[in-house]
Amino acid sequence: MTQIETLPIGELSRQTGCKVQTIRYYEQIGLMPEPARTTGNQRRYDTRHRERLAFIRHSRELGFALAAIRELLGLADDPDCSCETVDDIARTQLLQVDQRIARLSALRTELVRMLEQCRGGRIADCRVIEVLADHTHASCLSQDHEAPTEAGEGRAG
Repeated sequence: MTQIETLPIGELSRQTGCKVQTIRYYEQIGLMPEPARTTGNQRRYDTRHRERLAFIRHSRELGFALAAIRELLGLADDPDCSCETVDDIARTQLLQVDQRIARLSALRTELVRMLEQCRGGRIADCRVIEVLADHTHASCLSQDHEAPTEAGEGRAG
């Protein structure tokens, strides 16, 4: 019988570029399965953990929320299931990305306009300061400046 190579959490972190705290967090919330432990109670991770962590990290890089990743992982664990739900989740994510791009494009347009109107004089006459102080220019751009919606899900990993 072949013995499966296992890694301590620090080595898994090094190999995947995912912080140790993030790996532990993913375990706590059930995205990562509990690893085996040595007699000294040290976590030991195998290929299955590394692959699942890569899936989670790539999903996060594409902007998927942890709830969507949880659902995707559940679906991935049932390979005979239809991929219709997966497609729906990906379509929803694409729509959110398109909306974010539209808001960022509007933000860019506003910043360019502010800078083009700048007269380069004194702060008292500065168009950038004037526009920033005038909340009637704020429009819907503020949606991109909200706090994260999922606790602990920052860009740690």
